[in-house]
Parts: sequence; C-alpha cells; structure tokens
Amino acid sequence: MNLQSIIYPIISLGGLGLVFGAGLAYASQKFAVEIDPRALAIRDALPGANCGGCGLPGCDSFAKAVAEGKSPVDGCPVGGPDCAKALAEIMGVEVDERARKVAKVICNGDKEKCRDKFDYHGINDCVAASMVGGGGDKACNYSCLGFGTCVKACQFDAIEIIEGRIARIIPEKCTACGKCIEVCPKDVIDMVPYDQTVVITCNNKETGKVVRKKCEVACIACQICVKACPFDAIDFKNNLAFIDYDKCTQCFVCVEKCPTGAIEGDLEKRKKAVIDENTCVGCTICKKHCPVEAIEGELKGKHKILADKCIGCGACEAKCPKKSITMN
Repeated sequence: MNLQSIIYPIISLGGLGLVFGAGLAYASQKFAVEIDPRALAIRDALPGANCGGCGLPGCDSFAKAVAEGKSPVDGCPVGGPDCAKALAEIMGVEVDERARKVAKVICNGDKEKCRDKFDYHGINDCVAASMVGGGGDKACNYSCLGFGTCVKACQFDAIEIIEGRIARIIPEKCTACGKCIEVCPKDVIDMVPYDQTVVITCNNKETGKVVRKKCEVACIACQICVKACPFDAIDFKNNLAFIDYDKCTQCFVCVEKCPTGAIEGDLEKRKKAVIDENTCVGCTICKKHCPVEAIEGELKGKHKILADKCIGCGACEAKCPKKSITMN
C-alpha cells in the first residue's frame, strides 16, 4: 500500500465533507424558520401540563398562538391569573383579571335521593351505562351516573366518586381544563367561580310534578328562589332556575328558601356585617342600600347592624364611603 492510496481517499472525503457542510450551512440560512422569541418566553412561563384546556394540542401550540395574537394571554386555565399576568407582560398587553373557575358537578342526586329505574350490571363507565335503558339506571335522565368516566379523564386527580355513587370535584385540585365536561355523557358538569359557594345543583329541565317523583333534591320549578333573591341574581328558564354569578352576592337567601335543597350552600359560612362606630359618620348610605332593612340609625348618628336580619350580602360594605363596614 503506497502513500497515495491513503492520501487521496482522505482528501476526497475531506473535500466532500467541506462541500456538504457548506451546503448545509447555506440551507440552514436560506430555509431557516424564524422563531418569535416571545413564543419561547411564553412557553417557559406556561405550566407545561399539555392538557389541551386552551383548545390547542399542547403548550407549544398555545405559546405560538399567543405570540401570533391568535389566542388570548389568559387562555391557559391551568396557569390561572398569575400565568395570564406573566404572558401579558411578555406580550406587552393588559389582561382583565377574571375570577378563577373550577368544574362543578351540577347534581346531588345520589343513590339515596334519586330513584333507580333498574339495577345496572354492565361496564363501569358512564358512556356505556347511558346507552342502556334510555339514559342509564337512574330515573332522572339529567343526573350524574357516578361510574367515573370523568375521573379517568382528569389528569390532576381532582375528581372522586363519593358514597351514593356520585362524582365530586375537588376545587383545590381542579385546573378548569374542561376534560371532564367533554367526556360526561349527561352534561352535568359546568364551570363555576372558584369562590362560589351558592350553586343550584340540579340540571333537570322537566316539570316539577314529574321531577318530584324522581329525585328528592331536584329543582321543582317553584321559582321561590327567583322571587326571594334581593339582587335579581336568579332567573328561570326551561323549568330550571339558574344563578347569574356576576350578580350573586352569596347572601344564602335562596339556600334558605329552597324547599328541596336543590341549592347548595353552607349557611355556617354566611358572614355578617360589622360597623366600626369610631369611623361611622352616620351618612345613612348603608341603610338605604340594605335590601333587608338590617341597619338602623339616624342621619349623623351611629349606625347599628341587626344581626338577626343581616344576610351577609355585603351591599353595605361596598357602598360605605368611609370603609367603616367589614364582613366577618
């Protein structure tokens, strides 16, 4: 083997390497795909759950869409307000601070309260069960079947099946990704504000006479709550009452008045207004705005809350010009 037989291959391969290298370098410049640096920054600010709650395949797609102005900066339900603020800062825009929302099962008709049509012995899955007997084994066709299809769909362990075979969502764990809503065959899961404790937990749109025979805790279309609400926060449609959460003050009046317990709310959490006599100037503004006449006092005199009448709506606190009222 002579020296030439060694050198020539080396030179040939080296030359080819240089040519191909130069070609690849040119191609990388010529056909380079520009990446918006904001998309990279947005991707780093996202939680990385890749849950699809934003309506896109994953966090990378969402970051790109936000950078291009095709998706809102507050479109990530998992990241919540803090994430929205971070993305808004990257994009140089402002974001409206919205109340955090979580999923809620709009049904309290467990096995004890909702009558059965038959004994189901099929697959442990809500979709499968809903195909049997015209909507499942429960007499109410709008009720939670409780076989855990939503539990399987939740990536955050935020849903459990409790005693009585009904699904319950753990608000602290819920990211509002919407997967449970997508898979529920009965459409009994909805989004509610995280701090909303007063919720109508019935989805049945049948008449009161019909639904009363099926479930003990159903809305019977009596409209007592609609008439009782001091803030017109409850409306009525298709034999079912529903709450306007933007108007609701969580005064619990509807909870007290509902004859079937279809409106959920912990009365022990009801707050009472307290007036600081040291700063109260007796302007009577709070007295004028109290919907239940729970405040007494004359003009320029010290005012007093009548605890037995106060419903904890907070109307007086919101209107007091001296910030002399707190809710405790």
